[in-house]
Amino acid sequence: MLPFQPSLPARIRVVGDVHGDSNAFRFAAATDRFVIQLGDLVDNGPDSAGVLRIMFDLIDEGRGLFLLGNHDFKLARVLAGQVSQPGQALAETLRQLDDGLRRRVAQEAARAPVWLRLGAAFFVHGGFHPSMLDNPGPVQPLARPHGPVSRALYGEPTGRIQADGYPERSLNWVETIPAGLTVYCGHDRRGTDGRPYRRRGRAGGEAVFVDTGAGKGGHLSWIDLDISLDIRGVLADRPTT
Repeated sequence: MLPFQPSLPARIRVVGDVHGDSNAFRFAAATDRFVIQLGDLVDNGPDSAGVLRIMFDLIDEGRGLFLLGNHDFKLARVLAGQVSQPGQALAETLRQLDDGLRRRVAQEAARAPVWLRLGAAFFVHGGFHPSMLDNPGPVQPLARPHGPVSRALYGEPTGRIQADGYPERSLNWVETIPAGLTVYCGHDRRGTDGRPYRRRGRAGGEAVFVDTGAGKGGHLSWIDLDISLDIRGVLADRPTT
């Protein structure tokens, strides 16, 4: 069981994609709130190793967890020998990691949830699918993801490549969020004013895109929530291996 024992309401800090920006993440982590980081801790920014150390300290102190993002997932697969060509950003991340950090990344990626629901708040890295509501956020093995796990890690790609070289992604999934539910996600930098982007779907639910470009020319954003729900049971179910 995690030592963190939140009172009611639970005080949460939701942190968007960090991408190696350790200075900003250190500032975000300096809180008495429980930190839920939405994935993509590593790559692009200058200090992925520093970001990982901050995150692992939060975990060890019972003050936070991270959801598995696609960059974290690929790092774990590279460390397991399942990806032979990591790419430039990931190669730089690997260069920064000592043996201890490599072992810890493998351990934590193997037990990081892929999505998490706390009452009317839902947390996921890439994108939502209604079938996620019927299942607790799984721990993802290193096999190639499919179905809702693929949606959680990668969002909803259209199969086209944008002018900036990144995959184009659809936001059609936002239309399926049920009324009364707010999905907090990263992965897509959708805001145009430097703030998290909010979008309401036809079914009445809302998505909040917290990625504002940390490590990629933007900055790190977070949102503080007071959730009227005891989250001790949810967090206690997190694997400890």
